[in-house]
Parts: sequence; structure tokens; C-alpha cells
Amino acid sequence: MDGRTDHTVRPLTDCRFSADADDTSWVSVCPRGLWKVQQKSSVRQAACPSGGDASPTLWPSLGSLCRVRVCLEFAGEKHESAREHQTERLTPSEKGRDRPVDDITKAMPTAFPRCLESVLQVPLGNWTVLRLGEGQCDVTESCVERMRAGEKCEILISPIGNAPEVPISHPPVENEPLQATVELQTCTPGKESWEMSTGEKWEWVKSHKERGGVRFRGGDLWGAADSYSRALKLLITIQRHFKEASVKGQEEEQRDWNAGDGAQSLPSVAEYKTTKAELHSNLSLCQLKLNLPERARNSAARATELDPAGAKAWYRLGQACQMVNDLEEARQAFRKLLELQPDSPAALKALKNIASREKETNTQLGLRLSKMFS
Repeated sequence: MDGRTDHTVRPLTDCRFSADADDTSWVSVCPRGLWKVQQKSSVRQAACPSGGDASPTLWPSLGSLCRVRVCLEFAGEKHESAREHQTERLTPSEKGRDRPVDDITKAMPTAFPRCLESVLQVPLGNWTVLRLGEGQCDVTESCVERMRAGEKCEILISPIGNAPEVPISHPPVENEPLQATVELQTCTPGKESWEMSTGEKWEWVKSHKERGGVRFRGGDLWGAADSYSRALKLLITIQRHFKEASVKGQEEEQRDWNAGDGAQSLPSVAEYKTTKAELHSNLSLCQLKLNLPERARNSAARATELDPAGAKAWYRLGQACQMVNDLEEARQAFRKLLELQPDSPAALKALKNIASREKETNTQLGLRLSKMFS
């Protein structure tokens, strides 16, 4: 999955939008699948409402608090009219939140759950505070990370492949993409990954892993896979430190951590490898449930390489191989699972199923050969 690691694909270009940017597109993830996001027009300076407090040259980055507003545009309606329709659906308390706070540095991210029937994820027509990098709403964040404070961009959004139709109050014209505007009023400074310490990155990894588990249990498979992918992407940036640590030895490694990262809690080499294996295994499970067996196979195989004692990863590898009809590799994976868990009913049942499928295949092959030579 994600180009970040597998299934969720980050923008096709890493350059920021400029005032005269050409048409640009990328792929983002929402709880119901992957969506193509296309910049409809160049980013233009947006009027900054009272209370704006950021330099217009400030770029948001990982960890930035960003005050954004997202509005849908509907066929035959101007932007302002569409916003009125959305605002009318808000409660009085929700309308009050349309007034931005004076200082975003004192604000907290707006609390709202991810919705399985939403693409944009944010309350429409309202100023919302997001923490960039958390993946609360990938479509919106992917726009914001390419904007400066005080800018606005217009986008078209359309599903990729067999993504299910997402119901909205004002459906677009049939076969037409959704149209939306994203405004970034202000933001706080953040950090690019290369500016972060190993400890800071590790904290992000743990938060992504925990968030992935919450999303998976809530049925948000795409969101869970996105969280696991984000965590793996960050782990790639710190793997050199753990390779060096494994050569130095545990005692010297811990001394270096304490000297370089202050009081931050950092993992051992073993914990790093275990966490990375668990992330690949969890990602594999998401990919299996999303019917992406080849990707699930690759993720599970990576997990077994990192942690050969991980029973779940061997089981998921066997499942993925069965789905792509590689029965021999599936058999090897389930046999390995039996070595780790001799009484595993799942492994025994899977091996019996493989034997049955092979017998059926051989019978069919024998019938075809007999017809050829009869």
C-alpha cells in the first residue's frame, strides 16, 4: 500500500505550490479508500480574517498547528453560496467556532472523529485547528503542507478504482469530481523530519502506531494502514542510528542516547526491531482485509525477517500466499507457525485446506491430461 510505505501514496511531487503553479495532482487516503486530488487553480492569497497571527511566509511542517477552513463548491453555486448552505446546518455552538481565536499557539487541535462516510473529514465551513502530520484528514493535510499562511487553494477530488461512493448533502453532478477550497489562515512553526531528534521521531512513531490500532478497531482500515505507513516512514529516517547502536553494543548505545536526547525515552535496538516488525505485520493485516494480497504478502514477509518469532506475521504471510495461490510458500509459512505454536488450530486448518486444494488441482489436471491422450 501507500507510497509512504505501501498503500497510501504521498503527493507525486514534493515541491511546494507557488503562486503560478501548474496543474498538480496526488493521491490521498480517506476512510473509504484512495482519492485523486487535483489542484484546480493556482494558490492565491486569501484574505486573512481578524485574529491572524502568523507570517504569510511561514510554511507548516510536522507538528504545526494549522487553522484551516474547507468548503465544498456545488454545481451551479458560487463559493460563498455553498458556504452559506454548509453553515446553515451547524448548531449555534458550532457557528460560534467560526470565529478564529486570537492566538493559535494557545489553541488545541479541534476534536472530531474520523467518519467512514467523509472524504474531507473536517467540519465544512468552519475554522478548524489541525496538527499537521497526525493524518486526521489526509486530503486536507496534503493541501495544507504545500501552502503558506494566508493562502487558499481550489481542488478537485475523485475516487480511484472501486472506492465506494461517499454520500454528501449536496452530491455533485454525476461522474463529476467533488470541488472544494482549502484555506490556511495561520499556523505555528513545526519541524521537518531532518530537524527532529531521534527521540522526537520515536514519539511520533509510537503515536502513529497507537492511532492505527484505534482506527483498525473502529473499522477504519484505510486510516489504520495510513497510520502504520506514517510510522514506518519515520522509522526509515532513524534506522541508521540503530544500526550504529547494534554495532556499539547496548551499554554504549544507551550512554549515547542519554547524551544526545536528554531525558527523552528511547528504545533499545531490540525494541526498535520489534516495533518495526509489528508495524509491518499490522499493515499486512490491513492489506489483507482491503483485498491487497500481494502487498500484504510483502509486508508480512518483511515482518518475519525482522522478527522470526512473530507468530501473527507468519500466519498473515500464509494467508496472503493462499490468496495469490502460492500454496507452497503458504505451506512453509503455516509450518513455521506450527513450530512456534505447535497446537495452533489456525495453522492446522490452513494446512489441511492447502492439501485439499492441491488434491483438487491435481485431480483436475489429471482429467485434462486424460482427455488430451484419449
